[in-house]
Formats: sequence, C-alpha cells, structure tokens
Amino acid sequence: MFAQPSARLLRNRAFSTSAAHRTTSVTLKALGLDAYNLGVYNGTWGGNGNIVESVNPATGEVIGAVQQANLTDLNQTLDHATRAAKVWRSVPAPKRGEIVRQMRNALFAKIEPLGKLVALEMGKILPEGIGEVQEYIDIADYAVGLSRMLNGQVVPSERAGHMMMEVWNPLGVVGVISAFNFPVAVYGWNSAISMVCGNSVVWKGAPTTALTSVAVTKILAEVLETNNLPGAICSLASGGAEIGNAIAQDKRVNLVSFTGSTNTGRTVALAVQERFGKSLLELGGNNAIIVHNDADIDLAVRSVLFAAVGTAGQRCTTTRRLFLHADIHDTFIERLIKAYGQIKIGNPLESGILCGPLHTKQAVAAFEQGVSDVKAQGGKILHGGNALHHLAGNFVEPTITSIAHDAPVVHREIFAPILHTIKYDDISEAVAWNNEVGQGLSSSLFTTSPEKMFNWIGPEGSDCGIINVNIPTNGAEIGGAFGGEKETGGGRESGSTAWQQYMRRQTCTINYSGMLPLAQGIKFE
Repeated sequence: MFAQPSARLLRNRAFSTSAAHRTTSVTLKALGLDAYNLGVYNGTWGGNGNIVESVNPATGEVIGAVQQANLTDLNQTLDHATRAAKVWRSVPAPKRGEIVRQMRNALFAKIEPLGKLVALEMGKILPEGIGEVQEYIDIADYAVGLSRMLNGQVVPSERAGHMMMEVWNPLGVVGVISAFNFPVAVYGWNSAISMVCGNSVVWKGAPTTALTSVAVTKILAEVLETNNLPGAICSLASGGAEIGNAIAQDKRVNLVSFTGSTNTGRTVALAVQERFGKSLLELGGNNAIIVHNDADIDLAVRSVLFAAVGTAGQRCTTTRRLFLHADIHDTFIERLIKAYGQIKIGNPLESGILCGPLHTKQAVAAFEQGVSDVKAQGGKILHGGNALHHLAGNFVEPTITSIAHDAPVVHREIFAPILHTIKYDDISEAVAWNNEVGQGLSSSLFTTSPEKMFNWIGPEGSDCGIINVNIPTNGAEIGGAFGGEKETGGGRESGSTAWQQYMRRQTCTINYSGMLPLAQGIKFE
C-alpha cells in the first residue's frame, strides 16, 4: 500500500496566491498534476518516501510537492521493470518504434504546458523550456527510424561452409539518473533510444525537478496503457542520493546512464563496475571557444553570448573559457561587454528575458565563491560579478573575467554564467590551453582558415568529444553522438552509433558444412 500525505506533512506549505501561482495552477492542471503528487510509477502510481517540494527559482514560491520512493518502492519497481523488459523485448523493433512514435505525438500535444513547467521548475527561459521538450520529440522521431535499422553485420569466415555474423539484442533494464538542468531532454535521449532497442527504463530524475519527471511519465504511461503494454516499461522512482546509489548497485539494472557532476559520476561508475555492470556517463564540462584573428567577429560575439549566458550558464555545454587572439582581443572584449549590457535578467516566463535564475541558493553561493576566487587568484571582473539579492529569486549577473589560463578557478567547472577570457598569441598555444583541463566535453574554434579548421578536428587538435567550428559549444543536434572524454566520462548519447550502448553485441558462427574445421588451421583429432 502507498501512503497518503498527512495534514501534518503538508502544513505550512508556502503556496502563493500570486498571479505567478495562478499560472502554475493552470500549467499543473494541463499536465494532470496537483499540489501533491505521487512520484513512483511501475504500472501503478505510489510512493512511500519523503515528500519533496519543488520551488520556483525565480520567485522562491512552492510549485507543488512529490512523494518520493523509498528503497522498498525501488525494489518493487525494479521487479516490475524486469518483468516488463521480458515482454517488451519480444515486441518486434519496428513495432516498438510505433509505440515511441505515439509517445512523440503525446509529448507534442503537451509541448506548451510541459515547456512552461520546465521554465517554472528549472528556471530556464520559456523558449528554452519548450525547446527542451522539442528535443525529446526530435529524438523520438530519430528513434522511430532507428527501430528499422538496428543492423548487425555479416563477417567473412575463414572456414568453408561457415557463416559468421554479429547481432544485437536488448540488455534488459536501463536505469537513467538525470540532472536538474535538462529535466526532459536527457531522459528523452536515453528513453527513446533504449526503448526501441528493447529495454525497459527506470528513471530517477533530480529531486528539484520532480514535478517534470512525474509529468513526463504520465504522458508516456498513458500511451503504454492504451496499447495494453506494461506501464513498468517506463518506470519512475523519484528520489535523492539513496535511490541513485541503490540503482547503481543493483544487478537487475543492466546499464546505468548517469548525468551529473564528475565527483558523483565517479562514485556511480565505481559502484556499477564493482558488479560488472555497464555505465554511460555524461559528466562535467569546462568548455572553451577559441576566436582566431581571421574569424567572423560578429558571428563569434553572438555565439559566445548565447553559449555563455544561455540557461544562466547551467548547461553542461556552456562556454566557460574564451581564448582570444591578441590582434582582436580588445575589440572583441569591448563588443562582448556591450552585448552583455543588453541582456535582460528576470522571470523566465516573461517575454524578452534572456537570463533566468540559477536553480538553487547553493548555486548562487557557488557563483559568489567563484567571483571571489577570481579576484584572489589575480583575475579581474570586466562585467557583472554580483548576485542580485534584492530580487526574490536566485538571480546573478552574467559575468566576464580576465584571468590567467592556468588559474585554479579556471580549471574548475562553476555551474553559473561566469566566462573567463584569456589572451593568446599563437593558435597552438590556445589549443593546448583548451586541452589542459580535466574535462573534455565541448569546444569550438572560430576561424576562416581551412588549414586551422582541419588541424582543430585532427589528432593534434581539440581532445573533446564535441569539436565545433564557427558555431558555439552548446546547442548540439540529436543526430550526432553527444558526450565527452576524460573527466566528462566517455559516454555517448543520442545519435550516430550511441544506440549500441543500450544493446548486447553477440558474435554468432553457424556451421552448415557437416565438417568441423577449426580456426587458425588447428588439428585436434
């Protein structure tokens, strides 16, 4: 039995009566949510864990509450998901794709309220919130096509009368642990691809965006139930670190896909490896843009502005380091500061706002510590540098610094809109500085020189998983494999051959000769 909330648990909830709360109520209702919601789904809804409140980071007001899973709930959910995986894997892959297509249509029908909930709960501006839901829709489109192309290959055999081939089969249960900054899209990348590969999925979203997790799961569950399929194919176990740790340690979870910090990712990877499971890691990013002296400056300024300020600096692909050639350094900084001065900061639901709040008060504190560290380590604040404590939400000023490339603060990922600018003289120097940090997610070079472009994407260029030219570090398309190297974890999600991580590769040799020749000409008689 699942517990119901008591009056004591729900008393003193700071639900606002403001116009913002009325907008919230309409949004929740459109998504089948209420002020209190169950956060566990495995074919039925429930939850016996702690109640967590979702807070609007722009206002500090409570949006709603979710009752999370406890370990018993998770255990039951994994049992259901394991059984559901056995049903789902027997469904032909193109028919699995048809179910994902229906999910795509259901998501599209709710794109406006779901995008608005992302803006309310995470804090990104409304166009980005809607764009994030569109990203799930796009990967679902991709997955539908992929469901007819999960191809193996025939391998020439050295033995007469033998056929050798490579086939791909489902893993079983995939656990997805996602972060607050993309509460819809990251799950979508994993879920849509994993589902057409024949796996069931158990999702633990971030506790601070639990309402979004519930809303998405409700949309998917309705499709499964309409098609008389087990709801546990798309299970949800809302919770914190305890639930995440249990997913990482449980042998029933064949693959754990984790998105979050490098430190937590290291813990997850060790736990999964301890039981010889599989992990897919999308961890920290300390991304750089290099602007050479032959670059299109207008294009580069606009790109840096979007990449450094978008989502208030809370994307894993946010540009945090900017290397400027000495010839164009001063002019570029002048134009960039002017562009920063035109950024509107405020409620992410308001038209014209480009920079919303940070997600939590802790993020504001990390921003302030970062600014302090810049000053202590010999850097200068060229623009911004202040937390806007006079506003109700978690707002800070997008900040530009000037600092040495090897300052410790530059090598640390700060999940806030702080952009470190560094002057260089030779492009080989800038490439070396791009590569010297522990993270290796995204990077970009702005140049009009084909020679420099191809050197950048070659063996002596960037060591990141994403190596762009004349576009910013963020805004990746779903068709390419998304992920990074080094402390970013090495995982790949979304397009290209990323689907192979969600399947079991098997080599099969068939002997139709009636003879028994051994490989390498070995005689064993």
